[in-house]
Amino acid sequence: MSVKLPEPAVGFPQDFDHCRRVIKAGSKSFHFASLLLPTNVRQAAYATYAFCRFADDEIDLGDDPVAALKGLSDRLDHIYAGTPYDSAIDRAFSHVVRVFALPRELPDALLEGMLWDTENRRYETFEDILDYAARVAGSVGAMMTVLMGNRSPEAVARACDLGLAMQLTNIARDVGEDARAGRLYLPLEWLDAEGIKPDVFLKRPTYNAAIRRIVKRLLDAADPFYARGLSGVSLLPEECQTSIRAAGSIYREIGVELRRLDYNSIQHRAVVSKTRKIKLLIKAARESSAPSSADAAAAATQYLVSAVTAKESTGKAPIPPTRINWLIDLFMRLERQERIV
Repeated sequence: MSVKLPEPAVGFPQDFDHCRRVIKAGSKSFHFASLLLPTNVRQAAYATYAFCRFADDEIDLGDDPVAALKGLSDRLDHIYAGTPYDSAIDRAFSHVVRVFALPRELPDALLEGMLWDTENRRYETFEDILDYAARVAGSVGAMMTVLMGNRSPEAVARACDLGLAMQLTNIARDVGEDARAGRLYLPLEWLDAEGIKPDVFLKRPTYNAAIRRIVKRLLDAADPFYARGLSGVSLLPEECQTSIRAAGSIYREIGVELRRLDYNSIQHRAVVSKTRKIKLLIKAARESSAPSSADAAAAATQYLVSAVTAKESTGKAPIPPTRINWLIDLFMRLERQERIV
């Protein structure tokens, strides 16, 4: 059963337009995917993503990540108090926080995961990897579910599952790229079982049978999370279902490409062609949503689910547009995007 859309995130139009431009310039993939969302959710997503991108730049590009995190925490204090800094991104995100009653724990979790990145942490077990993925990806899934108007434990748990799956795919795809940057997101116990010394691997990342097995193991571990995450699409407003189903399917296809490369993410980067993305989008638009999994939230994301369900939204749900009107609007926006690209 789907739910109605929340109240449109109208506020200062120029602030939301600034956020849109930030996303368009900084993340073409997210901007393209956002065109599949209804206007009210798309506006809120722009503001939320713009703040997340700003935070990532502050922590990752600055000289002192700890100081940057403190500064961002101060910004969030003002955003949640309704007294944002004189910044388009802060004002727009503050409006979203108020209208959608977005729990503070969600952006805080994302900031914590970003800080872990700068610390070049290493993760002993697969469960530790899931703790990291919950922060950098599960939190985003939870935020998007709130923006789409469903705060039920089941819906948030499935969104977090999809976030975990996509992050595991990210890690599998970027093993070589991360290693060359001095970062390691593979469980140390998996490396040890394969006789791989982390420091040696980071100095000279090499594709071999052992790495192949580890990358395959990551992708295999992602599959159940994809299955559970995509099953939760049926819990979202109908107008949002194609977007999320397409995003999950396209990201899962990265794993298909990586398997085609024999799990070699050291020498290659798995990408999904534009033609394949369009086919997956069409398939997503035609598919009907299967019933949602009744599985409990993953242990790593339970605190995110609890944070969302503990707070109710104050926004009003308008009558959503009819299915045919939404589809017409969708394809008009996609056509305009094709002309721009």
